[in-house]
Amino acid sequence: MNIDPQNEESRERGRFGRVLARLVLVQPGEGKALALSAAYFFFLLFGYFIIRPIRDEMGVAGGIRNLKWLWLGTLVAMLAAHPVYAWLVGRLPRRRFIPLVYRFFALNLLAFWLAIEASPAERQVNLGRAFYIWTSVFNLFAVSVFWSLMSDLFTREQGKRLFGAIAVGGTLGALTGSVVTAALTSGVSVGGVTVSVRPVMLLLVSAALLEVAAQCVRWLSRLSWAQEGTGGAVAGKSREPGPGVWEGLRLLGTSPYLVLIALYMLCYAVTNTFLYVEQARIAERFFPDRGQRTAFFAQVNLWTQVATVAVQVLLTGRVLRSIGVRRTLLAMPLFTIGGFAALLAHPAAWTLIAFQAASRAVHHGVDRPTREVLYTVVGQEARYKTKQFIDTFVYRFGDQAGIWAESAMAVLAVPSAAAAIGIGAVWAGVAALLGVQHGRRVGAGTERA
Repeated sequence: MNIDPQNEESRERGRFGRVLARLVLVQPGEGKALALSAAYFFFLLFGYFIIRPIRDEMGVAGGIRNLKWLWLGTLVAMLAAHPVYAWLVGRLPRRRFIPLVYRFFALNLLAFWLAIEASPAERQVNLGRAFYIWTSVFNLFAVSVFWSLMSDLFTREQGKRLFGAIAVGGTLGALTGSVVTAALTSGVSVGGVTVSVRPVMLLLVSAALLEVAAQCVRWLSRLSWAQEGTGGAVAGKSREPGPGVWEGLRLLGTSPYLVLIALYMLCYAVTNTFLYVEQARIAERFFPDRGQRTAFFAQVNLWTQVATVAVQVLLTGRVLRSIGVRRTLLAMPLFTIGGFAALLAHPAAWTLIAFQAASRAVHHGVDRPTREVLYTVVGQEARYKTKQFIDTFVYRFGDQAGIWAESAMAVLAVPSAAAAIGIGAVWAGVAALLGVQHGRRVGAGTERA
């Protein structure tokens, strides 16, 4: 029997497309925007997760007891950066200011590389503390900007279907970054020769990946312009944010909906801080060598991303479509209550590590995409200004509240897991109210702050 290779190839592509459509829930005309968005998030988190284990190791090297001061420094840096960011957002179109943000951070990485290479060993701890604060600021700003653009380009209905698939791109980037860092810092065999790289050299790789992410923004912007006014599947909102530096804060103070989002974020940050501190304690206790600690943090990240990919591919879009935003918002607080209850009943290292990995998988696979859908029903000012303030300052304020509360509970011999269960209950109540508010906005069919 003769087989036409071109027809066979076409049929194979057709089968693949049908499988992909069922798996990702993508509709005709959305594929290119989906692929570019996922690639954008891939390179962004690839660059961040290359340096995240380096940041975590530097935090431990400076002493666990000093973490609360590092987080206080991060909070102050967030507060100082917000008006500068809001000013930039109000004066440049998104196609210009988003790449500018990433290139600014890339230049910072080059500056840190030069400073660390040129500094004597006794100054490395202070540089490490500065890098820890900088990386914490960079992570939240960079990811917040990404999701602001996504909620701008995609509608609420598209977000429910596609944000999980887009998040897979970021998870694969995080997974790749974790693998690369673990391999290069611990040593990888190439042709019988062990190759290892000093962690500081990875800062240069991260800077290059940020430039690739900036190019993805440029390509996405071109796609958006091409589809505006043509009925394209992705035709972002044409209005840009206004010039008011403090408009985002004003909206936060006057909108019950945005206040609930901020409270939701605060509860997540506080409970997540308890887990982070426990992870740092385990690393300090069992891995005295700095290289081993860096590899350990990378391995934890690696297995977390594997679990997250499974959740994002198989569950996120379907869960959001089948049970809706209102019920999905309850997933993370209820999971947190259950996880800390298990930790309270079995306070072992393996319990903590399993809970940490599963918690991140639920957060990145279900909670984060759901939370980003909340911003598809607000205006541009809230999407680019209030959201950034919540994602950065409110989040880091929650870190501060969590680490100081954890320190106080340690002095009073109160299990932090018990306090986290109580916070989780409050969080679940906030999630329920937020789901109601979101449903009302969807029913009204309007964009408002």
